[in-house]
Amino acid sequence: MDLFRRLFTQTNTNIEGAPAEVSDAKDDQTAPIEPATPFPETTPIATPIVTETVPVIADGATRPLPPETVISSSNEHLTFGQATDVGMVRTNNQDSMLSFMSTSRSSDQRPDFGLFIVADGMGGHHDGEKASALTAHMVASYVTHHIYMPMLNGDNDSERVPITEAMISAVQKANGDIIVKVPDGGTTCTAVAIVGDLAYVAHVGDTRVYLITKDGVEQITRDHSLVQRLIELGQLTPEEAAVHPQKNVLYRALGQSESLEVDALTRRLPPNSKLMLCSDGLWNMVSESDIIDITMKHSNPQEACDKLVALANTHGGTDNITAVLLQIPAN
Repeated sequence: MDLFRRLFTQTNTNIEGAPAEVSDAKDDQTAPIEPATPFPETTPIATPIVTETVPVIADGATRPLPPETVISSSNEHLTFGQATDVGMVRTNNQDSMLSFMSTSRSSDQRPDFGLFIVADGMGGHHDGEKASALTAHMVASYVTHHIYMPMLNGDNDSERVPITEAMISAVQKANGDIIVKVPDGGTTCTAVAIVGDLAYVAHVGDTRVYLITKDGVEQITRDHSLVQRLIELGQLTPEEAAVHPQKNVLYRALGQSESLEVDALTRRLPPNSKLMLCSDGLWNMVSESDIIDITMKHSNPQEACDKLVALANTHGGTDNITAVLLQIPAN
């Protein structure tokens, strides 16, 4: 009974956590009591995480770039088309045209530059075409040297020849060359230098420049012809001038005199407008309403030029036909 009581007391003391004597002898060691298994805690349900599915890219393949979110429109530039044709009656083409366009994007922020020339030769079988070709080349050379190259080289504005002055001088220089090199020839000349959204026009004769907008068409040059002078004097109506036997007679042209007066004007070109240079072989055969219709219907200026020339031939093509059409950027 005393032995049972001692064993009970020892066991109870160990359960309650009181210190118990532990013998170094293996036979006297008490087996450790395994701790009770704790009750499982309630685990909250995790919110599912939605992840974006990433496509597997095969070895060697290029991962497609994400679409651009910003579209820049700052890279729009002047575009143009040009077309010429001998017509349905003439045997040679005495019209000459020249187009030159330069555009760039750099820290210099230089504006776009363009030069466009239409010249309608007059004279003998070959003298007219020689005079018009000489004029186109001379004006282009002079303008390039005195306007474009200084702009490209970054010359100070104070050191540059004013653009209007250079355009007039270019046409007068061509006039002097014709008198010396093609004494029996003559030509009209309409030249337009584009600097940014400004058009600088130098003009002699009855080749024309039209400004075309959504509001209509405007002839911005003045014909140096006998019938136009009679219209201005009130002695002739435009309808009478169209069928006048001397409608092609000019009182001012290159190659007629060493002294030449050149019309000059400057126009700011509205966004999304069009500028057309043409010879009388076009404007005599194609009405202004047709010019508006065709140029507005065709966004590609080359297609519009081709259609205009074709229409002039359809209406008779009595003269050489030339058209240069410029499309001004929207912004």
